[in-house]
Amino acid sequence: MKIQANNLKRQYDLHADEYAKKATEVLSSGWYILGKEVEEFEKEFAGYVGANHCVGLASGLDALQIAFRLIGIKEGDEVIVSSNAYIACVMGITMNGGTPVFVEPDEYDNIDATKIEEKITPKTKAILAVHLYGQACDMTTICDVAHKYGLKVIEDCAQSHGTTWKGQMVGSVGDIGCFSFYPTKGLGAFGDGGALTCKDKEDADNARMIRNYGSAVRYQNELVGMNSRLDELQAGLLRVKLQYIDEFNKERERIAAYYNENIHNPLIRPLMTRPGSNNVWHQYVIHSPKRDELIKFLNSKEIGNIIHYPIPPHLSNAYKYLGYHEGSFPIAEQYANEVLSIPMYNGITKEEQDYVIAALNSFKG
Repeated sequence: MKIQANNLKRQYDLHADEYAKKATEVLSSGWYILGKEVEEFEKEFAGYVGANHCVGLASGLDALQIAFRLIGIKEGDEVIVSSNAYIACVMGITMNGGTPVFVEPDEYDNIDATKIEEKITPKTKAILAVHLYGQACDMTTICDVAHKYGLKVIEDCAQSHGTTWKGQMVGSVGDIGCFSFYPTKGLGAFGDGGALTCKDKEDADNARMIRNYGSAVRYQNELVGMNSRLDELQAGLLRVKLQYIDEFNKERERIAAYYNENIHNPLIRPLMTRPGSNNVWHQYVIHSPKRDELIKFLNSKEIGNIIHYPIPPHLSNAYKYLGYHEGSFPIAEQYANEVLSIPMYNGITKEEQDYVIAALNSFKG
């Protein structure tokens, strides 16, 4: 049996007719940029998240870059971020001239909120809470620390559409939430896309100007902006998919629960879910001290797998200039050598899961 690490077509097939109808509707409208589909999606997604405002953008990275610009991050400013976050999180900081200050992850694979305060300096301006793999960071501690020191809190929700912290949707807890709609995400588009959510109307208005060349009125450019617009077609298709996101998340929770109940191998540790958070299981991540051997074993069984992520940002060539080296953040480096994502997608069958589970349980290293 051959099993893909991800299979987007199975989710698509569930509502294929609705996507086709919406695509035809948008294409036949003759209006493809910043029209009613984007406007309606922004209202609907803000309502889903529980945020005051939503601004549709071209990607999740653009959302991060704009978010840090909105809070005034500039050269010399420091932003605290998890050392095992995806590199795009760090890029959102440095593209504005800021400096990332890394904090190691905890046993839940997200930033260890108890270690943030010790990294705060007079240059610290914000904390980036990256809700990795589908569950929330400890937002209570993060927000308490931020309030104590007068810091902004940016949430990276790229992998956590529908995740809650103590009943409140991520993306509405901090000052600004950043979302990606890359096709593999919980709310995935059929191409690139992103959005930011926020409490403050001025932030939303400025984000809308930034995304459209710094212009609120055509040919009147109030600031130096960029071209980062969620297009009408993607917005329309996302509106269809948004109706079913809770259904998709519940299915993934059932899939994860079945893995949790049936994977029994001392060489494999499944991802733990933090008390206070649900988990929408963007990825089903396991840790193994024999990860590389496990990859070869799964490949021999034709079971798809992906490493999220093999190189921590501080060891990437892009951030050599920060001066870090192997051993600078040992927990993140250990996780990078241990983590592996196994097949997790809407529509995976019990037979396929049983095949994956049997393989994992038979792995001897």
